Amino acid sequence: QVQLVESGGGLVQAGGSLRLSCGASVSIFSINVMGWYRQAPGKQRDLVATITKGGITNYADSVKGRFTISRDTAKNTAYLQMNSLKPEDTAVYYCYAEQWGSYPPRRFPYWGQGTQVTVSS
Repeated sequence: QVQLVESGGGLVQAGGSLRLSCGASVSIFSINVMGWYRQAPGKQRDLVATITKGGITNYADSVKGRFTISRDTAKNTAYLQMNSLKPEDTAVYYCYAEQWGSYPPRRFPYWGQGTQVTVSS
């Protein structure tokens, strides 16, 4: 099993920046995909960004050009650098990790507890 712990959330003014961190309990070399999701009040949990073990990234259209996802294998940590924050970015942000098993083929999803990001206007 993989345990994920997020940090770095908080309150920031519009136009500001935050960096979220997600520490994993195992080497992220063993994790095929890591990512960030967010859930605003009254809305569904939506994908923000993902990064594969090979470094391939994917972003929601709403954050392209503003957010950057990265991972540091030595620190067993993934990051989400959030710049030019907008009030509509306000949400609980959840770290996500996925391990793949080959025999039989299976996917093992893991979620962090979430960290609140609030962007004031």
